[in-house]
Amino acid sequence: MRGEICVGSATFLSLASLLFLIFMHVGQTGTATVPRNIAMINVNLTTFGTGLEAVIAPDPVDGLYTDNASAPLQRRAGLRQEYKFGLYSYCAYVNKTAGLCSNSSAANRFQPYEAITEDMLANYSTITFAIFNPPPTFLDSSYLGNFSNGAYYLLLLGTIFTALSLFTGVAKHTLAFLLSTLFAILGSLMLLIGATIWTVIIKKAQSVNDIVVGPASAPIPLGIEVTIGSALYLAWAAFGCLVVSVIPYMISCCTYRG
Repeated sequence: MRGEICVGSATFLSLASLLFLIFMHVGQTGTATVPRNIAMINVNLTTFGTGLEAVIAPDPVDGLYTDNASAPLQRRAGLRQEYKFGLYSYCAYVNKTAGLCSNSSAANRFQPYEAITEDMLANYSTITFAIFNPPPTFLDSSYLGNFSNGAYYLLLLGTIFTALSLFTGVAKHTLAFLLSTLFAILGSLMLLIGATIWTVIIKKAQSVNDIVVGPASAPIPLGIEVTIGSALYLAWAAFGCLVVSVIPYMISCCTYRG
């Protein structure tokens, strides 16, 4: 009975890890209820217009945003209120539910500054670039793109190893439990590194949150707010479940006498 409990707990943990990872992967692949609420990182620009007004005052800010959720991305058709980035694409929303997603591709590079400024009219993108002095990491598309690209493959390998750990553990055999243990260890390592890279990327990108503009006597936030998305929490939860599953898999490997 104890052996069945041990095997069952390992299977449950690896299954939970795999489910977390599946949800992580579907984030921002569309604007349906589930994918639109899952993202690696969120960039809120709701108050960016106010910050821009403080920079170019007394000139007004006209035509910065668009209310048309179907307006094409990266065609200077207008800024959206919020941008959410996933592993395969990003989506831009004019409100909580209405938005449009970019084309999906494996190892999609996280380059928020390019995504945002390519939706602005040319004059506003020029002004936006001039605001950043010195440029924060948020503008470093090469750095963010390269590291997010590498982190994707680590998370993908972690997902594959998690699935292998789950499926090999179903076969009740000493060798199968040994393979499950090895796959769980490898998957945990991949997930740990991938999730860590994304955590560092987001923390560095959040430096843009602290930028203020306007007169020195009454500065206001620029209005670009970067926050951690739920997909990163799913990645860390998947890592936690998988690394814990190593223990019952290892015990089963050493004690099973089927």
